[in-house]
Amino acid sequence: MGAGVSFETILYEEDGPIGTITLNRPDDGNMFTPTMCLEIRDCINAIRRETRTRVIVLTGAGDKFFCIGGRKEGMEDTRLFAGTLPVVDMYQAIETLQKPVIASVNGFAVGGGNVLQVVCDLTIAKESAVFRQVGPMMGSFDAGYGTWYLEDLIGKKRAKEMWFRNQKISAAEAERMGLINKVVPDDELAAATRAYALEVADRGAFALASIKAAFGARHGGVAGLSRVAHDLLLRQYLESEESAELGAAFGERRAPDPQKFGQ
Repeated sequence: MGAGVSFETILYEEDGPIGTITLNRPDDGNMFTPTMCLEIRDCINAIRRETRTRVIVLTGAGDKFFCIGGRKEGMEDTRLFAGTLPVVDMYQAIETLQKPVIASVNGFAVGGGNVLQVVCDLTIAKESAVFRQVGPMMGSFDAGYGTWYLEDLIGKKRAKEMWFRNQKISAAEAERMGLINKVVPDDELAAATRAYALEVADRGAFALASIKAAFGARHGGVAGLSRVAHDLLLRQYLESEESAELGAAFGERRAPDPQKFGQ
């Protein structure tokens, strides 16, 4: 996948080492639909398989909404998976991507939209952005990424308050409480996001992948550990002299030479 790939609900473009995913439903608050969740997942899975980009930016179309949650439409009337908005697929794709993902919050980040920026590795926001969890006042909740990850960022008491009181939080307050990383003037968001992303892109790609995998391993359980052991470390081992000697010895039906182990 490269720049210019067409999707129904998102836009994707590349600018040097930066890949940008834009939620493209501004007339509906950039709310994610089943199609959008899966398109973000599929886009990220394609990004996972290329080395052109080193950092990904996630933002919303327009200047009012980052994302104000999700909308169920065109789904089966069932309590099984087919009737559930596939947000976890989207969150997991962001979490397990070996490249840093920066949320560039260009407006309201509400409900699932706030969870979406929480799941990203870093968040930069414009001054007028607003953050809010509204589930309990609207007959919904996010008891997973929306709670554990929020607690990691701002602490249990503040996280519970966001969910129990559903108050609006300004960008300045969000930065003070550790919900986001950086606030910039509204008209500087695009330029500041690009500079922020380029700074991250200058770091070692393998080191960043390893750090991100290490952070993810705690909540990821066996899948999180596998991202470290399989996706990162196994490749290095397969290129070692020890691995080569063991493979050769097995194929040649002989005892391996232990002097080549640990090289």
